[in-house]
Formats: sequence, C-alpha cells, structure tokens
Amino acid sequence: MIQCAILDDYQNVALQYADWTALRGRVQVRVFNEHFETMEALEEATGDCEIIVAMRERTHFDAEVFARLPRLRLLASTGGRNPAIDLAAAKAAGVTVAYTGSFLSGTLEHTWALLLAAARNIPNEVANFRAGGPWQLSVGADLAERRLGIIGLGRQGSAVARVARAFNMRVSAWSQNLTEARCAEVGVEHAGSLEALLEQSDVVTIHLVLSDRTRGLINAAAFERMQPHAILVNTSRGPIIDQAALVAALQQRRIAGAAIDVFEPEPVALHDALRGLDNLVATPHLAYVTEGCYRVYFQGVVENIEAWLEQRLTRILA
Repeated sequence: MIQCAILDDYQNVALQYADWTALRGRVQVRVFNEHFETMEALEEATGDCEIIVAMRERTHFDAEVFARLPRLRLLASTGGRNPAIDLAAAKAAGVTVAYTGSFLSGTLEHTWALLLAAARNIPNEVANFRAGGPWQLSVGADLAERRLGIIGLGRQGSAVARVARAFNMRVSAWSQNLTEARCAEVGVEHAGSLEALLEQSDVVTIHLVLSDRTRGLINAAAFERMQPHAILVNTSRGPIIDQAALVAALQQRRIAGAAIDVFEPEPVALHDALRGLDNLVATPHLAYVTEGCYRVYFQGVVENIEAWLEQRLTRILA
C-alpha cells in the first residue's frame, strides 16, 4: 500500500475536514502533529512515503530534502502557491507538486480582528480583566476619519479597503506596480510613494507577495517615517518586515503598536524579544486557520491524491 504522510497538522484535524474514504485500500495515511525541526527527523519519519501532504509553508522542501526522500513522488501542497517548495528541485527529483484552492475570507477577517484588537488595546484589557486589575487601563484609538494605508492592492488589499470604507476611514494604497487606474477601480487614493503612505497613515497594513523586491521592505528607515501614534498590521509574510527593526520601533515607542500574524522564522522562539512587547498584538499565523479554509485545503488534497493515483492530476505546480 502507498504510504502518505500529512505534515504539521498542529491541531490534529486534517482527517476531520475532508472525506478520505476515496483513498481507502490504496493509501495508508499517517498524520504528524509536531513540526520536524531537522531534515534528519523528517527523513526518518517519512522516508518510506511516496506522498507527502504539506500544510502551506510550515516545512521547507529544497534539493537536499528531496535527496533525502528518494521514494517521494507526490508533494500535495495546500493553497495556490508555496514558496517553501523549490519547484525546480522537485522537478529534477521527479516529484510532482500539486496545489489546491483557497478560502480567501479568512485573511481579510483576521486582518481586521488584529487591527481592531490593537486599536482598542483588547489583549491587555482582557488580561487585566482576568487578573482582577484596575477597571479600564487604556484609551482606544478611533478609526473613523483616520487614514488607512494599504501596501498592496490585490485581492486581499482591495477587500480590506472595502471594509475600511464601512468604518468611514480614508484609504490610500501603494505598491511597486500600482496604478492610478487600479486605485480608482477600488475607490482609494494612490499614495504616490511608500514614503508618503508611511508618513500620512494612521494605520498601515501589508498585503504583498513575498519576493526579492518586498523582502525587508519595512525596515528601520520605514519606521522612522511612520507617525508615533501609527499601528502596523501584517497578515501577509513575515520577512516583508525587518523583524529586528520592528522590535526596536516597538521597544522605543517609535510607533504606537503593531498587530502581526506572520514571522520569520516560525514558530517564534520562546526567548525572542517579540514575546515581551506589550504594544504588540501577535497571533501564530492564524489568518488561514479556519474551518472553511481547512475544508477547501484538505478536500483538495484528497482529490489531488486520487487524481494522481489515476494519472489524471491537473492541479500541478511542478
């Protein structure tokens, strides 16, 4: 029977969110809930597998990993892209990489959950309430009539803009290739430049794809341009922000706060300075971790494995 490993199923729910019976009798599925910290551990646990299911970017696959897994033939990734997989190396190793659909509302909703939590200091107020501390600690920031600066006006950025209008916020946007026409289509202002967006925005939210152009885009110089009362939100990719510069800006109160769902590396180390910041609202990359998204991901994985077994797989990245 073909061996299949599901990696990084932190909540142990992969088998609950899809109907795996289509693979019964053909594929034996093993689920791993803990992240493999080393390639050696990954090899020992999955070296006999022809199929591996990868949850987003939790485990990296490069040429060395593929060399350690010579039996691997199908890498079933979740979502439409996975930069943690070296597609050229996969192809060279004879490994097919499949993708699934996505459920896009999760990131939009989590962006606003983080933004509102930071603006109203909700995590600290909740902790204080539970501890029996003083009644009311903070004064929240208003959103109405304030400016939201959106970095990246694709599907997620434009959806965030629509919600911002419901809060009566003024909205501007910028990215390297953003045009005035696209801004007009979405109904937002073109900021003109990243520098102008940072200087003028009360809240800055990032919605870019990670690339060589966007890595480290928000650095120490960017934080110097932001207003002291500003809040930075990131539900996109961790390396877009220079993490050391973020820590310094928050420690020095260069900005009022940040609301972050993505980091580099993940998980964040227990001793990392990020964990001690009282003006940081942080979640462990939860934006896509919803029932709807998991159903789309894992049912898509089952469909891809079945199609691969029957030599009719079409959702192929490499």
